[in-house]
Amino acid sequence: MANRIVLNTVSYHGKGAIEEIPNIIKTAGYKKIFVSTDKGLVKFGVATKVTDLLEKNGIDYALFSDVKPNPTIENVQAGVKAFKEAGADAIVAIGGGSAQDTAKAIGIIIANPEFADVRSLEGVAPTKNHAVPTIAVATTAGTAAEVTINYVITDVEKQRKFVCVDEHDIPMYAVIDPDMMMSMPEALTASTGMDALTHAIEGYTTKAAWEMTDMFHLEAIKLISHNLRQACKKDPKAKEAMALGQYIAGMGFSNVGLGIAHSIAHTFSAHYDTPHGVACAIMLPVIMEWNQEYTGERFREIARAMGVEGVDAMSQEEYRKAAIDAVKQLGKDVGIPEYVEGLKEEDIPQLAKDAAADACAPGNPRDTSLPEFEALIRKVMKPE
Repeated sequence: MANRIVLNTVSYHGKGAIEEIPNIIKTAGYKKIFVSTDKGLVKFGVATKVTDLLEKNGIDYALFSDVKPNPTIENVQAGVKAFKEAGADAIVAIGGGSAQDTAKAIGIIIANPEFADVRSLEGVAPTKNHAVPTIAVATTAGTAAEVTINYVITDVEKQRKFVCVDEHDIPMYAVIDPDMMMSMPEALTASTGMDALTHAIEGYTTKAAWEMTDMFHLEAIKLISHNLRQACKKDPKAKEAMALGQYIAGMGFSNVGLGIAHSIAHTFSAHYDTPHGVACAIMLPVIMEWNQEYTGERFREIARAMGVEGVDAMSQEEYRKAAIDAVKQLGKDVGIPEYVEGLKEEDIPQLAKDAAADACAPGNPRDTSLPEFEALIRKVMKPE
């Protein structure tokens, strides 16, 4: 079976990259832009950095600022309605994973109206048309949604998140400008950064990993682990390195999948509204310990990429422990909690079922039964 790589047609990186957006729109001949973002980014002047550019260049746009954290089915439906009313022909998505995921779902449904039932997009939906042309502008260094072929929607009624995987949803253009990330508070920088590290480590150890994605993931692990601490302190160079590192991680995992740290994290977000990056960061070392015997020599390279010295002189047991310890220490240094707030024993059976059914679970290097999912979840429940 052939290995497949799907990436943006064009991406722009570095300080001032957003200045390219008007040129993209004019060159492509788009007439009306649908700007998808959230109220917070508008309020604090982040989204307006882009809309000001549109206005300065005489580009017509409609603003949809109702994107919710952990976007819901209803949120997507509202966006589809707003897009139609605007008469737009392209999308500019400004934000982190929530804004990008909302825009992807909107763009897919507009181009494939037979999938108007948002739940029908779960898994690998057989869409025929590429999503509405989208320019994805990242504001967090974590999700890499601007370069991935998947998005996550929350089903409030069923208290679950579902993953949609579709090569037709990838944004045509990605704009990764560290200036758009400078206003992120420390806690958000930490959680999104640990989400990116989880992408890189799970992508590197997934069943489908291969040489090209290994290259992406190891460089991402290095960039993230060496820069996250300073990025939390708003160091500009570290912020720029994080912006690149999370994007590179997305280039990899989008094409080979993830594992059960993500599938469990999705259930925590759906049930307790736990921030996705926090949930991933809590689960990552737990799942690394669980998977370690099924990863060959890969933990040695993870430890090396994270800056652990002397890995070549270590036994397999030693370098595996060193990799796990390095992840634990990074999480601790940037303020990640050890336990999931609100996790209750009576919820664990349903959480385990949801995690086992999640689209990320099959990629995990170690097959995991329902009782094992329950035991893993129980490890992050706060002791009484």
